[in-house]
Amino acid sequence: MTSAYDQARPVISSTGLFTPADSISNEELVASFNAYVAQHNAQHAAAIEAGEMVALQPSSVEFIEKASGIKARKVLSKASILDVDVMCPRFEERPNEQISVLAEIGVAGARDALERAGRDAKDVDAVLVACSNLQRAYPAIAIEVQDALGIEGFGFDMNVACSSATFGIQTAADFIRAGNARSVLVVSPEICSGHLNWRDRDSHFIFGDVATAVLVEAADFAPAGHWDILGTQLKTRFSNNIRNNFGFLNRTAPETRDSADKLFVQEGRKVFKEVVPMVGELITDHIARLGIAPSDLRRMWLHQANAGMNRLIAQRVLGHEASEDESPTVLDTYANTSSAGSIIAFHLNNEDLKPGDTGIICSFGAGYSAGSVVIRKAA
Repeated sequence: MTSAYDQARPVISSTGLFTPADSISNEELVASFNAYVAQHNAQHAAAIEAGEMVALQPSSVEFIEKASGIKARKVLSKASILDVDVMCPRFEERPNEQISVLAEIGVAGARDALERAGRDAKDVDAVLVACSNLQRAYPAIAIEVQDALGIEGFGFDMNVACSSATFGIQTAADFIRAGNARSVLVVSPEICSGHLNWRDRDSHFIFGDVATAVLVEAADFAPAGHWDILGTQLKTRFSNNIRNNFGFLNRTAPETRDSADKLFVQEGRKVFKEVVPMVGELITDHIARLGIAPSDLRRMWLHQANAGMNRLIAQRVLGHEASEDESPTVLDTYANTSSAGSIIAFHLNNEDLKPGDTGIICSFGAGYSAGSVVIRKAA
């Protein structure tokens, strides 16, 4: 296939962000969780006394902040999450004629990106929805977003868990390079509150909701102030240490349909130990391949999962503990927003950089998976 776009150079023209109006502080979350623990232990006091059940342990603000660095999270359904008799999001079932919740927030993030780049729907050739959990199997959420925005061309969904956005950016960049598109939206709508076990002490604080979008375009079509994509690199290695077993075959085994593994579960210590060196090596190898020294990295926009992980990864790459300026944090107020986290960090922390400044967007997580995108501010 030949095209007028052949051999085009991919760039990031803009990013967009949708943030839910509601936020849950650690204090609010702990109060709700501990009320649930007290209620559960009271209801099962006899079994606990007999040694037939183990009493649940309360949480604390100090525990959460020490374990993760998270202080609050944005959510779409605050009241039901904090209700000890519900403790999960609640959304009314929508008819097929109405836009889905996931597509709706994706559209909001996408519109923000389009407006920032001065783009109309007619300018965009493709939509990729790249996120950690999809609301349904089909039709693709991306095609629904495409329809809502009035975009011609094509769309499809992709899921590489927390690495979905960077994998999506490489896919979009490859479309640009191959001449199959001139402008591609990579949309990452994340309703992580829907697949989080809010009754689990070890993980109930981890996730938040958000939607981001990245507009990847050919350089000769992009607006001024764009970011050149110098290179992308991806890596996967299978692991069960972060897992979610929810799927269409759950109904075939009704006895385990509602078990804890149908939501987010992880072996946190193993993840920390194994992912940090994997990501550090990925970034170090990637920038070396591009002829970029660690000292040339003006900023690192890392996946926002855990403050300790990011601190160690940045130290492995830079050779020193990174400052907030070198590796900005948003997980303190957004929590872990899966694939969207590194994009939020970039979106909120790039306007102060100057032409010629080089940085890296890197996401990592379940799979294991990791993706890095090295970018440079254009003149």
